[in-house]
Amino acid sequence: MISRTISRAATAALAIATVFALAVVLTQSGQAQTFKVIHTFTGPDGWQPSSGVTLDAAGNLYGTTMYGAGWGTVFQLKRFRGAWLLNNIFTLNAFSNYNDLFYPYSGVVFGPDGALYGTTADGGLGEGGADTGGVYSLKPTAIACQTAMCPWTDTVLHAFTFGNDGAGPGYGNLTFDSAGNLYGTTTAGGAYGRGTVFKLTPSNGGWTESILYSFAGGDNDGYQPWGGVVLDRFGNLYGTTVYGPGTGCYNLMGCGIVFQLTPADSGWKENILHYFAGNDGFWPYAGLIIDQSGNLYGATSYGGAWAYSGTVFELSPTGGSWTFALLYIWPGGYSGPRGNLAMDSSGILYGTTMADGAYQQGSVFKLTPSDSGWVYTSLYDFTGGNDGASPIGGVAWETNGNLYGTTYFGGANNAGVAWEITP
Repeated sequence: MISRTISRAATAALAIATVFALAVVLTQSGQAQTFKVIHTFTGPDGWQPSSGVTLDAAGNLYGTTMYGAGWGTVFQLKRFRGAWLLNNIFTLNAFSNYNDLFYPYSGVVFGPDGALYGTTADGGLGEGGADTGGVYSLKPTAIACQTAMCPWTDTVLHAFTFGNDGAGPGYGNLTFDSAGNLYGTTTAGGAYGRGTVFKLTPSNGGWTESILYSFAGGDNDGYQPWGGVVLDRFGNLYGTTVYGPGTGCYNLMGCGIVFQLTPADSGWKENILHYFAGNDGFWPYAGLIIDQSGNLYGATSYGGAWAYSGTVFELSPTGGSWTFALLYIWPGGYSGPRGNLAMDSSGILYGTTMADGAYQQGSVFKLTPSDSGWVYTSLYDFTGGNDGASPIGGVAWETNGNLYGTTYFGGANNAGVAWEITP
């Protein structure tokens, strides 16, 4: 097992990750966990999953692919006699209906009614004929199905218009509150065209959208939130933006922020909890997770020791303010996490990197809290062969300790894989 404690010293030269590799190594020396590919996407059954997976109570997995079998899929991986069977429960098709949604960047989550909910980056044919994405739900068909692999029925809850209501949801999953309202983000649209935080409220058999916040960018605000939002027990929302405010971070678009939205009589108020500066990371494509004490955890895809390293951070509420701490900085020059972190019951963090690892094809890692800091452990390094490459989505953690996820590239067809790591 490869372990190392937190270090801020740069130990590797700046490099850009190579996407493909010829080597195929499914079991790596020094890593005690067992890695297994549970599905290799072929293209017709799905291609390039950019999200992770969601578990149901029976341990079945649900996720999306951006392409393949039309213009993206929502799939189920079902346990059956010691194996995993893929069922494409819905295929997105841009040609069957002009209002259809397609290109699901984000994953799916279960709602209180047992349906799956997700977003797409395109489709909907909004203002001016632009494909602007939308929000959908999926339910098992009401008609009795005679086979084990049955399609589900879709409902479009909202199609974005590229106007004030937003456009182009990113990687972030939707979030439900206790009343059954949905929250999410868009990377574009809104009052300033730079992204929104939105709410969908169930109403008379449909859904009503309201914009909670429109990002302005410039010198005082972030823009383009690619991750979703999380709720605390007081009803406040938290998230990240990839860019802004100001300039810097290699493309003059800013380094990104961590924000809080609090409800008020006059609407929702934004508080910026942290401005990224580069040495503490930049471009946080991942959203946040929250623990029972209200601490926030997230990751940046770049910055830290080198421009392309990446970081993991924590924000803790302290006396009415927030304390920022770096938990880990990748010492090499490769892209860090893009998907959300996951936390187990003992407070251990899990995640993926898109292009780090021994082969620069991505990795699965954990961060374990200790008296002397956080200890980094590499659980698996992707080779770019049949085991996959470039995991964009995060990790799903099961109570028995198993981890699940996907890769964007790699596999026998270079269309990505779904994988499992067991202790």
